[in-house]
Amino acid sequence: MIRRREFITLLGSAVALPLAARAQQARRVRRVGVLSPFLPPSPGGDLFLRALRELGWIEGQNIAFENRYANGQYDRLPDLAAELVDRAVDVLFTSWGTPTAVAAKNATQTIPVVFTGVGDAIGVGLVASLPRPGGNVTGLTIISETTVGKQLELLKEAVPKMTQVAVLSNPTNPVFGPVLRDVEVMGRTLGVQVERIGVEERSEFERAIDTAKSEGAGGLVVMRDPMFIMNQAQLLDVVGRSGLPAIYGLRETVEGGGLMSYGPNLSDMYGRAALYVDKILKGTKPGDLPVEQAQRFELVINLKTARALGLTMPVALLARADEVIE
Repeated sequence: MIRRREFITLLGSAVALPLAARAQQARRVRRVGVLSPFLPPSPGGDLFLRALRELGWIEGQNIAFENRYANGQYDRLPDLAAELVDRAVDVLFTSWGTPTAVAAKNATQTIPVVFTGVGDAIGVGLVASLPRPGGNVTGLTIISETTVGKQLELLKEAVPKMTQVAVLSNPTNPVFGPVLRDVEVMGRTLGVQVERIGVEERSEFERAIDTAKSEGAGGLVVMRDPMFIMNQAQLLDVVGRSGLPAIYGLRETVEGGGLMSYGPNLSDMYGRAALYVDKILKGTKPGDLPVEQAQRFELVINLKTARALGLTMPVALLARADEVIE
């Protein structure tokens, strides 16, 4: 016969075991694989980590990161993605761009994948639809067709006499095919002839700008591609010496001396991506998380660069800018 004290002891032990198991599970360090097309440190990486910390994920306590960098070489992405899959990470986060997200999707059908900075998630086959992605992949898209068309419109407003523009893009990035077609449509609407110039590496910057000038381009639209972002200083030097007004996709380029930028707010975008990772680590299925379109876009203008180019920026354009750098 079990005495009352012994019964209470046994009952307490039975309750304590599952509680202890749950506590141990809660303390388990979750592992996030980060696949980046850049050199370290990856643009936006600090913003992503900061957002995760605000959500309670502290590196070394309850979360750890496996980082892989492609150093601007898209052909390395599939192998790097496979390495992260072999490490059995809990979530695979692609820190920028369509080629990076495609490599992650092709590497696994089971590990959740969260992408960001993707231009055309449906068109390249990442998800079946934005509201119902299904499968193991979700994240944030920029809808590049819309934003690059807007860049051309803003550049035309800044340079009203421009009748021809050169669009610099990396032909190895699959997202730029449909984007360029839509930009050409926008060009016809604005009365601007669009010339495509492919650039795969920084050694081709001089050739690309010389081609643009010889073809009569009155301005440049530079696509958001890791190759341009990684080699920003060299690109700005070549463009600056050409005397051509240019618009870019990220404000950091304008802070570095570029004329104008129109693109997503990185802090907002990486903060949203961290929220996706947080939800998945807490049990939400990626296929149940709708793909979000970037919500905040910024127009940034560098007046010092405008003056150096001999441009007088329209007052209406300056009034719409999110930031004007003097």
